[in-house]
Amino acid sequence: MTKAERTRQYIIEQAAPLFNTKGIAGTAMSDIMSATKMAKGGLYGNFESKEDLANAIVDYNLQMLIDELERALGKAVTAKEKLFAFLDVFKKPVQFPVEGGCPILNFGVEADDTNPVIKEKVKNIIETAQTKAATIIKKGIQAGEFKETFDAKGFSILMFTVIEGGTLIGRVLNTNGQMAIVIKMMKELIEAQEV
Repeated sequence: MTKAERTRQYIIEQAAPLFNTKGIAGTAMSDIMSATKMAKGGLYGNFESKEDLANAIVDYNLQMLIDELERALGKAVTAKEKLFAFLDVFKKPVQFPVEGGCPILNFGVEADDTNPVIKEKVKNIIETAQTKAATIIKKGIQAGEFKETFDAKGFSILMFTVIEGGTLIGRVLNTNGQMAIVIKMMKELIEAQEV
């Protein structure tokens, strides 16, 4: 990594929690300057604009969540274990694995009517996550773990929608309790599909 690439990465890493917590619109350049201990000229020497930085930070925060999900899935063996691991990544909305909360939720809500580029990034992550869950279910059906009637696509949409809704409610109410109930119920639905 060149010095310029290291500096750019440093800026992204320092500013990522700010954007994920305060939002793109709510994060001022002065906030980024304070977090990075850099002058405005140094920031603009590495990013053309705040929008350019925001795009890089959205990618970074989304990738952090994807990496966390991949680590959890990598430790699981069976399809059931993988679905449980998927759910467990989201089990503590108050202590979310990405500082500031779920970037899918945070950036998706902010960008849905204001930023088509970021909206598209979030849309792609949602679709990828749902496809991943559906693929796990299909492999579970093929392996004889789940009933043939298990609706892979429908359940993956339900699961991800419930996770994101539970994350929002947990963060607003500042509790992990409701998400624990939701995840328990989702796991019971999965177990009901076992052969």
